[in-house]
Amino acid sequence: MRVRSRRVRGSASGKGEDALRDVESPSGTAGTPVGGRWLVRGKDGRLTAYVRDEDGIARWTEERPGGPRWQGPEHFPAPDLNHIALAQGDDGYVHFLGRRSVRDDEGLPKVDLVHAVQYQTGRPVTAWRSLGNPYKDGDERTARIGPPFAAVGPTGAVHVFVRNANGGMMLRREAKNGKWEGWKDLRGTLGKETMAVAVAESGRVELVVPGVTKAMRWAQKEPGGALEKGTNLNVRIAGGAVSALATAPDRITYYWTDGAAGTLVANRLDTPPVTIGDTPAEGPVAVLRAELDGYDCTVLAHRTRDGRVMLAACGTENEAGGLWWAETGVRTPAPPALALDGQGRVVLAVIGERGGLFVARQNGEPGLALGPAERV
Repeated sequence: MRVRSRRVRGSASGKGEDALRDVESPSGTAGTPVGGRWLVRGKDGRLTAYVRDEDGIARWTEERPGGPRWQGPEHFPAPDLNHIALAQGDDGYVHFLGRRSVRDDEGLPKVDLVHAVQYQTGRPVTAWRSLGNPYKDGDERTARIGPPFAAVGPTGAVHVFVRNANGGMMLRREAKNGKWEGWKDLRGTLGKETMAVAVAESGRVELVVPGVTKAMRWAQKEPGGALEKGTNLNVRIAGGAVSALATAPDRITYYWTDGAAGTLVANRLDTPPVTIGDTPAEGPVAVLRAELDGYDCTVLAHRTRDGRVMLAACGTENEAGGLWWAETGVRTPAPPALALDGQGRVVLAVIGERGGLFVARQNGEPGLALGPAERV
């Protein structure tokens, strides 16, 4: 299916853009989304957005499935964390992973990874618990680990990935009994701090890690199995920003900006990449599967280098059939987010240029038509 340009559009008015520019955040800073999918839907159908504020997490939650009213922002402390990412499992639990850095009595950095959970939509977040560090105390490499990223397997087991001091990958995951296994060295070298980790519909976990002139990849052969390293991809991923989406029962599609050509591409492993846009994305592309006019579609949103948010759709795994990118009329200093609300409508969320959460929702017209972005 080819999504025609008249069917792929956002709000063309300047209303959303003006609002995004004029509102100050409560803290006076713009804030940044947490890593991973920062707009998620709970088991009760309500959406929740998570954003970093000065010393923790700000959370907005829909009052009822489908909105339009939201509660928040609520604040949850996350002291000494210089990175926070989240992952959600099929059970709806939201897992937060952080990189914590403090100074010891001698003024040297002491770094560990920490984990917290939100079990139900709108409920409190648990206390942060340490997952330790792949290196032992006293090893100078402890301070050189990267930020954590995570995925949740079909049984609810959390898989935590972190770049080690040499650019390789380390994994720590929950065992079947709920206890944490030890750190496992997945090997690799010269990887960047960014990565894309995804769970296929079959339950397999996959990982792609950008490097300088290549990208490394790991995958499970079966759900719950070992992560095995595959052949490197000879690609340059601009900014190390790569996104992933399950697009078939046992297949993941990856999206990034080609560092040489400056074009957005879609890539399914072991197949040639498909160019999907000629404007480089600033940061990761937001990707979502949704039913549009009865068709299985992939919706994409990205931020251009001057902050404009672009939106498009195509038949799932049919990027070669063509996309038409449309401006949404909003600007943001951070990557946008996409989700389906409790009524199955596409929702686009962005952070305002001066802070605050803004949401545009599919308005019921044919195709992918969104209403104006409004502050919640």
